[in-house]
Amino acid sequence: MSDHPTRASPDDWRQFLDQDHPQAHLLQTASWGELKASHGWRRKFVHLGRAAAMVLLRRLPLGSVLAYVPKGPLGPWQSDLLPELDAVCRAEGAFALKIEPDQDWSPETASALATAGFRPSPHSIQPVRTITVNLEGSEEELLLRMHQKTRYNIRLAERKEVAVRSWDDIAAFSRMMERTADRQGFGAHMPSYYQEAFRLFAPDHQCQLLVAEHQGEPLAALMLFARGDRAWYFYGASTPKERARMPTYALQWAAIRWARQRGCTTYDLWGVPDADEDQLEAQFTDRSDGLWGVYRFKRGFGGELRRHVGAWDRVYQPVRYLAYRLAVRWMAVAG
Repeated sequence: MSDHPTRASPDDWRQFLDQDHPQAHLLQTASWGELKASHGWRRKFVHLGRAAAMVLLRRLPLGSVLAYVPKGPLGPWQSDLLPELDAVCRAEGAFALKIEPDQDWSPETASALATAGFRPSPHSIQPVRTITVNLEGSEEELLLRMHQKTRYNIRLAERKEVAVRSWDDIAAFSRMMERTADRQGFGAHMPSYYQEAFRLFAPDHQCQLLVAEHQGEPLAALMLFARGDRAWYFYGASTPKERARMPTYALQWAAIRWARQRGCTTYDLWGVPDADEDQLEAQFTDRSDGLWGVYRFKRGFGGELRRHVGAWDRVYQPVRYLAYRLAVRWMAVAG
């Protein structure tokens, strides 16, 4: 790539990632940018040598513009690319640049971000804490690393004749997502969002939609994604029917097997409460609010609890940024 700052096209960006960053996070791909562009964001691709970032821009109420780099930037960006990112953000009228680097938290990483002029953000867009499952080893070894109850439920689903297969009925999946969201109190995307995600990623085998059924009746479904040696469980839904057959356990086991067949070595279960492991283990049996309800389920698959460095903001317009912080705080209280 050029040694001078370049604003790339989507095709250039795809080639650049494939050549220079084959393990870059899915959320930094041109296809993810296209998905977000179809739902209210604009995208810019910026690179200088190996340092690069896909920047998403969104107009907020009262004319404010937020710039956002999901799971990036890439490469040695703090020394090389930051002035160009500043130029892009200022040209677009952004009041702040939010980044969520694809890095685990450490004092050194946090210090480097602070030194570069970023501050911890009050608003994370992606989950800060997650559980990742190591997919290396035989299937029997994977099962042995799981909690005994999870392993039992996977085998119980098989005995109770739960079948998992690939699915392309996005409309039915969207309806299941909406009903699950209503029942469990979280937000779901519009049907067009899941349709577009499937259209963009499935042809390159970077997305799979799976459904768990009993006698042909859909009981649960999930959409997972993969790039490089990682897979991610982004969206899952279920019905209240036949829960004793443990369809969600069969579904996750099928997702793990799909990811392994694709060559992935890590499966990211994507989102648990942002609390230390001691607190999670002490409280998960008593709590079901927010992500606590899914922690009980996800912990059973024998993964590693990880905390990302989280969201960090670089401020260009202090007054608008203060209004943004106040709005985020109000939404948290109202929610």
